[in-house]
Formats: sequence, structure tokens, C-alpha cells
Amino acid sequence: MSGSVTVSGDARRLRLVDRFIGDLRRGTIAILRGGKRALAIQAAESAGAESLAQLTALGGGKLALALTRRRAAALGLAPAASAPGGTVLLALPDGTEADFLRQLADPGAAVVGLGVPAPAGDRLVDAAVEAMKLARLLPAAAVATISAAEAKRLAEEEGLLALDAADIFAYQETAARSLRIVSEARVPLADAENTRLVHFRPSDGGVGHIAILIGDPEPGEPALVRLHSECFTGDLLGSLRCDCGDQLRGAIAEIAKSGGGAVLYLSQEGRGIGLANKLRAYELQDAGFDTVDANELLGFDADERVYLPAAAMLRQLGFNRVRLLTNNPAKVEALTRCGIEVVERVPHAFPANAHNERYLRTKAQRSGHLL
Repeated sequence: MSGSVTVSGDARRLRLVDRFIGDLRRGTIAILRGGKRALAIQAAESAGAESLAQLTALGGGKLALALTRRRAAALGLAPAASAPGGTVLLALPDGTEADFLRQLADPGAAVVGLGVPAPAGDRLVDAAVEAMKLARLLPAAAVATISAAEAKRLAEEEGLLALDAADIFAYQETAARSLRIVSEARVPLADAENTRLVHFRPSDGGVGHIAILIGDPEPGEPALVRLHSECFTGDLLGSLRCDCGDQLRGAIAEIAKSGGGAVLYLSQEGRGIGLANKLRAYELQDAGFDTVDANELLGFDADERVYLPAAAMLRQLGFNRVRLLTNNPAKVEALTRCGIEVVERVPHAFPANAHNERYLRTKAQRSGHLL
């Protein structure tokens, strides 16, 4: 038909996930489908009295909480998790109120009177927790089990957004695959005057990333590259709690000195947990926990970052072989798994200060950074 627009399956799924996590951030109930059953879910941290009552009614008076094994262990409800990942499902008492639900998600709250959660082993429950992570919310969701027929009715008559669980799991890879250059410009920098910024955006218009192209890298030779996760506090404010600002500015200067390369500025604040959760982690660090334990008390793994976007950006920029500026062997391994050849790891360390000494020591001792 003349004037019609064809939307690819990937683009449609990305847009649906983007809308889905937007509803979760607003405290709205959303539906996850999987076979003959479905889950009505709501973010624990944004639950309100009215929406929680609606969710309880959908579940026939029965509610449960989906959360990570890490968070269950932090609440004292399960043994400490020995490996990343995994979810549990906790039956909630009758009459659970929104304040109590928020306490279960709050790392600083004391919660008593609950039973031991059961390991979920359920892809719908896993998807509910993963959706909270994609929304940069605390990874805890109030859930009510409903039938596939009821999920269809809620979508058609109540306007609740329904989504296949598989789309949640595929989101990171699909978004990375759809990244495209949307704008670029010359931006002279203090330590690298010959610099261009290139902005990448996925097809759903969601979270974008920036390539800082510096100098004139030698064609056919491995480019000097830094994968830098955004850090509002360190990069912009000059926070002394981390070494991110030093690493960013140091990488720009080093790449310019080498003749050329790129810094990929990736939108994954706080090792992928988002700025709000990073500040929550800082509060826990001030209470005596190290950076790894703080993330795990919040319910996250120690590092939630993915490097599929970085690999997609590098390929579009023509960099299939790189010399990687990093102290983190896990970055080398992750980029290699994504199909980019890392011919050399180039050390990239900076002196500690009184505020980040423990942070750097933890990165070396518990996260394997070569400092």
C-alpha cells in the first residue's frame, strides 16, 4: 500500500521492551507472557497502595516477590550465593502493604517474619527480575500468577502492556545489533584537538553510546581503544571515590599521543546498575561494605555490564583488531567473545588517593584488575 511503513521484527520488539520498562519505572503493572501462563508484575521499589491492591486482586489474593539470590542472601533468607545469577520466589504474607514491599527491596531495611524463598527455576520469574535491571531499578518485583487468557484480557481491555519473556532476554543483544550512527561532529579536546564525537543509537530510540574518535589511526593496524563506562560522579564532577575521571582523561591523552584510536563512552553507569543504584551502593560503602559487597546487597552481581554495544560500534567504525587500554582482563575476554580481536592489553593505571584506595584494592583483590 502506498505510504505504508514496514517495521522490522527487531525494531518492534525493542520498542515494546522500551515501553515495558518505562511502565515499570512509573510504577505501572505490566504483563510477562510465557506459554500457558503469565505474570503480572510491578517494581517493588515503586509500588503504591492502589496498584498493589490491583496486583493482589489479579493474583486472587496471593502475591509473591521475585528477587535475585544475592538479595535473598542479603536479607538472611537464603544461603550466600556462590555464583552470579539466579532468582528466588518469596511468597508474601496476606495483606502485604506497599511500605513493606519497598522494605524488601531496600538494602538498608531490616525485614523479619518471612519464610525461606524457593529457588525459582522459572524463566518468567527470571525475566521479571531482568526487566527491573533493564529499567535500572532495584532487582525485585511483586508478581501475581495469571492465565494466558487473563493476560490477553488485561492487554485488550485494561490497556496493560503484555510482552513475551523471550523479548526481555533478547533485548541487550537486539539493541546492540540495531545500533546505528545518528550524528557526528568535530570536537577539539584539551588533550586531543583532532577529535570527532560519533553518537550511536539503537532503533528503539533508547540508550545511546558515544565514540570519541581521536587522531588518525593507521589503516589496517590494531587501533588503541579504551572501553569507558560513563561515570557522572567521576567523569563530570571529579569525584575522588573512583579513578574513572583519571582513566577517561588519561585515555584521551594516551590515544592522541599514540597517533589515534578511540574511546567508547558506554552508557552503563555504576558497572551497569545505573546512577540511582550506584548512589545507593555508595551509602552501603560508607557503612563499611566494599564495592563488590555493596552491589550484591542491592541484589545485583558485582558487574552487570555487557560489551555487545562496544563490539557493534567498533565494527561500524572499521576497528576489528584493537589494542585495549584496560587493567581488567574480563574486558579483554568479553570483547573477544563478541568477535573483536584484542591483540594486546595496554595497562592503564593511576595513583590512588585517600578516598579511593580501598576501592582500587577491592578491584584488584576481588575483581581481578591488574593494578
